[in-house]
Amino acid sequence: MTTVLTTDTTRQIVPPEERYATELAFLAAYDTGPRPPAWRLTPRAVVTFVMGSDGRALRLPDDADVPDGVPRRLVVEGKFVGDRALVERCVVTLAGERGLLLVGEPGTAKSMLSELLSAAVCGTSGLVVQGTAGTTEDQLKYGWNYALLLAQGPSRQALVPSPVLTAMTRGAVARVEEVTRCLPEVQDALVSLLSERRVAVPELAGGDDALEHAAPGFNLIATANLRDKGVSEMSAALKRRFNFETVGPIGDLEAETALVRRRSRAAVERAGAPFQVDDAVLEALVTAFRDLREGRSAEGWEVERPSTVMSTAEAVSVAGALGLAAAYFPGDRDVLSLLPGHLLGVVRKDDPADAARLLGYWDGPVRRRAEQGSATWRTLWDLRAVLEV
Repeated sequence: MTTVLTTDTTRQIVPPEERYATELAFLAAYDTGPRPPAWRLTPRAVVTFVMGSDGRALRLPDDADVPDGVPRRLVVEGKFVGDRALVERCVVTLAGERGLLLVGEPGTAKSMLSELLSAAVCGTSGLVVQGTAGTTEDQLKYGWNYALLLAQGPSRQALVPSPVLTAMTRGAVARVEEVTRCLPEVQDALVSLLSERRVAVPELAGGDDALEHAAPGFNLIATANLRDKGVSEMSAALKRRFNFETVGPIGDLEAETALVRRRSRAAVERAGAPFQVDDAVLEALVTAFRDLREGRSAEGWEVERPSTVMSTAEAVSVAGALGLAAAYFPGDRDVLSLLPGHLLGVVRKDDPADAARLLGYWDGPVRRRAEQGSATWRTLWDLRAVLEV
């Protein structure tokens, strides 16, 4: 039996702990080995949840007790396309109660990986703080219900815990997205939190609630984009509290194309439309993204890289847009003919010169592939005028 997914038509995005609730319940019963304090799954089962069971149907022990609706055999879907060893290191880091920092270029699924790990370890991915230049220390520690504060003075009832403090008291995993976008003095609030594993509440000094201690199982996963390097550089003290893991782009063309196909198909079908983008179009799309991202074509030809990020997430968006165009404007034009315009929209975000770099890509690898007889790339070469706007 394959994965049974929760269908929810009332929300655009269903968190992984709900979307994959069947898998999580299955894996909790499947692997009954030792678990770190407060973990819902064993470390090995967490890795299986993230990476999948390689198409194999796992079978529950005969005496395993599972909730109603959970099958006895299940193929666990692979959710993260990347290095299994990286995921294993992430899980070991969390099991050792050390903070985990996922770094990498935008669009490399750092946030998705942190969500999946949180959902598997503690059953929720929702204890999250989004780092911005406007993030305050209160948002990492605690705030106050000012009506209660004025009426009763400082009390435990008037204290409003942040998602991080909630995770501490529950023994859960908190997530801080784009931590390097927070100001350095705000980031440093995490130093004592990760080292001493407690938060002092000076307003309640002298009482039992003056210190909030972390329960076993508490940990923190942060993400940071390499493009933000230097925006708010982390202090050396904070860096020492984290184990750094770099999440890179998908290395394999076939795997990246399959991911783009799967994600864009799901997005189009959520809109109630059939997905009608040929594999040849998807392969050309992903190939162009990879060439421009890496500064070198698959054949080894030099390509001038645009300054914008050519991420897999952007490729999924473009493939989804092509799918929606094919569904809502059937017969108007060939889907492949829409690709140059969408690529131009992706690259022309930061530097106007990136449009010229895309045109240079057309005059290089696209033309040479067309001359070698590829019908798909011949069509794209014939559409060069679209990029001359």
